[in-house]
Formats: sequence, structure tokens, C-alpha cells
Amino acid sequence: MPIALTIAGSDSSGGAGIQADLKAFAAFGVYGASVVTALTAQNTRGVTGIHLVPADFVSAQIDAVFSDLAVNAVKIGMVAQAATIDAIVAGLARWSPKHIVLDPVMVATSGDPLLATDAVKALRTRLIPRASLITPNLPEAAALLDEPVALSEAAIESQGKRLLALGCPAVLIKGGHGLGTESIDYLIGGNGIIALVAPRIATRNTHGTGCSLSSAIAAGLAKGEDVETAVRNAKVWVSAAIAAADRLDVGHGNGPIHHFHGFY
Repeated sequence: MPIALTIAGSDSSGGAGIQADLKAFAAFGVYGASVVTALTAQNTRGVTGIHLVPADFVSAQIDAVFSDLAVNAVKIGMVAQAATIDAIVAGLARWSPKHIVLDPVMVATSGDPLLATDAVKALRTRLIPRASLITPNLPEAAALLDEPVALSEAAIESQGKRLLALGCPAVLIKGGHGLGTESIDYLIGGNGIIALVAPRIATRNTHGTGCSLSSAIAAGLAKGEDVETAVRNAKVWVSAAIAAADRLDVGHGNGPIHHFHGFY
């Protein structure tokens, strides 16, 4: 049984964070384990509170999982603070997982901040070089580089190459925040630049999309797929999950995507 580990924050409404990650793992037939970095009081309308897990307990969770489970891939989401980043980096150094997918979560779908300002540098300089793939959306890519949001394909590709220079071998810049009738993600790495195109779906129910996409990629890597194949399969799956999101009718704000659209 392939095993994937999510290191991320908890979403009490179940649409994003570790709850979304575990749903994505399950949808791909992968066993999911979790390390909780933060608890959020959250629903489809926004985040009303964040309780940080102490860094030493994050370390304890990491060691508990890796000392017993044969983890094939790791997904990292909300890290919240610099001390947690230090704990994660040290844990990854101890256990050396083969695949690490980093989703540099900075802001929730609702617009609420999820990463301390003083932690951005640590994310950029300590965690990104550990990752096999990072999956920023357009605002996150810009924030990591301290630049304006890229508005053209050329600007997106340019930012992707500068993100590679931070030390990771591959970058997926997600186009969900872009404009136009198509949502285009750009996979940038050793094989050049690959544009992944899907129709832009008219729905407000996109809560947890980024978490779920990065987890789906990690699930593919856990099953032995290469990065490009895992990204392509995850893109197809998450597009279908967004298209089916309105069937769930959960909450009164930005509802979750439908992780199990292939089953019900």
C-alpha cells in the first residue's frame, strides 16, 4: 500500500488543510498519514482563529510517523511560523523522504493570512530547497519573489525560472487566480515548460483546491509516477472535482470541491 504524509494545518470545516489532503490521498487509493502544524477555527466563510502546534510536538509527530510507516511521498501545506519550518526541515533531514511536494500556503481562499510575515524568508531559503516540487498560485509565486503578480505567460515563465533558482528542481505555477476562459498551470523544470490547460469553471466552491491538487500530486508520486505524470493526472482530477463541487452544497461561503466525484 503506497503511503503519503501530509504536514499541514487542520481545517475544522473539512474542506482544506489536512482534511482535504487525506481525502485526496484516499481518492487516489493511497494511505494517508498526517502531521498537524496548526489548528484553525474555520468554515467556508473564513478563518476566525489559529492555534499553533508547538514546534517540538511537530517534530514528535514527524518522528512517530517515519519511525513506523514506509512513507513514499510527503506533502507540506500550512507551516504557519518560522519555528515550525525549522522543525520540518530538521525532520526531513533525519528521514530523507524521496518525494516532497511543497504547497507554499500563505493566504486562505477567504483571504485570511495563514503564514506569519517573518516566516516567508525561512520558507524561501530553508524549505523550498528541500522540495521536489513547489506548487504556488500566482499571488504566492509573486510573494515568494517579492514581485508583482505575473499577468502574462512570459512573466509567469520568468517567475517560474527564478523560483527554480531557489533550489527546487520543479515548479508548478497554478493559474486559478488568472483571467480568461481557461485555467492554465505551468510546470517548469528540467524538461522545459509545460502548459496544462483546463476550462475555467464558473463556481465559488473552490475551497481547498490548492491543498487538494498538491496532495493529488503527492499521491501520484507515492504510487511511483514521475513528476509530469503525477501533475497531469492531478490536474485532470482536481478539474473534475471543481466541476462537481456544486453538487455538495456545503456551507454558505466558498464551499469545498468534491474529492470523491468519481464515487458519488
